[in-house]
Amino acid sequence: MFVDTHCHLNQMNLDEELPRIREARVTKMIAIGYDLTSSKEAVRIAEGNEGIYAAVGFQPTELHSFQSGDLERIRALASSQKVVAIGEIGMDYHYEDTNKPLQREKFVEQIELAKELKLPVCIHSRDDAEDMLNLLKEERSKLIFGGVMHCYSHSREMVKSFVDLGFYLAFGGTVTYKNAKKVAESAREVPLDRILTETDSPYLPPVPHRGERNTPAFIPIIAEKLAALREMETERFAEIVMKNTKALFGI
Repeated sequence: MFVDTHCHLNQMNLDEELPRIREARVTKMIAIGYDLTSSKEAVRIAEGNEGIYAAVGFQPTELHSFQSGDLERIRALASSQKVVAIGEIGMDYHYEDTNKPLQREKFVEQIELAKELKLPVCIHSRDDAEDMLNLLKEERSKLIFGGVMHCYSHSREMVKSFVDLGFYLAFGGTVTYKNAKKVAESAREVPLDRILTETDSPYLPPVPHRGERNTPAFIPIIAEKLAALREMETERFAEIVMKNTKALFGI
């Protein structure tokens, strides 16, 4: 049995995809919100499907759509029993027009919301490694319900720092790319009780499906690669990931 801890199910035709996903033995998925509309859709999908859960929040590059009162609307969505995390939230310095103060402000507000609601956080972190680590250290007292570094892309050397803060690290299709040696090194470094699998579908499909739309049905490919990096049988690795998923998200 496999689990996808980060997928954007609102961007795919579930009537077509769900049979394929079930056939791949992916039994648990977390539909991730990245703004108000997608968070609403994630909750709707989760509430209508067994084995699917939701995370709600504002991703840093989507803050252009953030309006007064949206944090309260996210709080209301999180009242659903199928919501298991606040996310994806975080910071992203990839683009030149990044408003770093705004990203930080809304990130911290959503961390505080997660603490209030006793939920873990799902963190988006891109090209901001040092600032992200420093902020999480500053906000450590608010992160008592843990979280995951989604699609981990920082260095192997930083793995321990994030783990020491109580975080899990999730890996997706990039771990199968030949030019992503840093990701593979990090995947070897993470303690087995802190590793998770994800697709970030419909983005970042694994080899040999690059150029296609990603899907949770590809999780077994990702799990197989991660297991090989750890010199383990895929089924045993999948069992550990399922246990880790339950430990963090309660599912």
